[in-house]
Amino acid sequence: MLKVLEPAVPVACWACSVAQNESTLFCPHCSKIQPPSGADYFSVFGLEPRLNLDLAVLEREFHRLSRKLHPDRFARASVNEKQWSLADTALLNDAYRTLKDPLRRTEYLLKLQGAAIGESAAPPSPTALFQNQGKNLLEEVFDLNMQLEELRAARKTGEENPELKESLLAAKRKFERRVDAVDRELRADWAIWDAGDAAERQPAEQAMVALLDRRRYLSNLIRDVAETLGD
Repeated sequence: MLKVLEPAVPVACWACSVAQNESTLFCPHCSKIQPPSGADYFSVFGLEPRLNLDLAVLEREFHRLSRKLHPDRFARASVNEKQWSLADTALLNDAYRTLKDPLRRTEYLLKLQGAAIGESAAPPSPTALFQNQGKNLLEEVFDLNMQLEELRAARKTGEENPELKESLLAAKRKFERRVDAVDRELRADWAIWDAGDAAERQPAEQAMVALLDRRRYLSNLIRDVAETLGD
């Protein structure tokens, strides 16, 4: 079931006892590093959960926090502070890698909302993925898989089939265009999610889960064609 992100919980700084958000890497009052809190990736950067992010702002904040967490700054710190700086650096790097990538960012936010997606979800069948996309697309998926098997079988016997290779290349280009179309749909759902309330967000979340599943399947098909053709 989809859920709403919980607000940050106030906690006391271990050094000065001033209350602050549990997601804060450094105390805003005394500037001391804080113990790792398991904060979500958006909170690490002081961002509201959003799908459209200003990547320049994200990058600047990443470099600012990276400088503050540099090991040289903790050369004379306590053992705990040194350990916290290493843990916070790992968290910061993971958060940055995820949020700067549009697809990883989308998957991450959906998982925060409670959606089963990616490796945590059972892979849907082609029929389930494409049954609402028109009969032609589902047939194209099945045809492409059959052509791949045909080419692999022919190569085992040392045969080449130029016409089949051309057909696979054409199909690969067509499916690449379909991936581009999925990306456009995802961006439209980003805007709905960012601007909407809970009632408007839930349909957008469900749509994005389906789009990501479809995109993953199409991307795997494209990869299989490229590997089979030796691209």
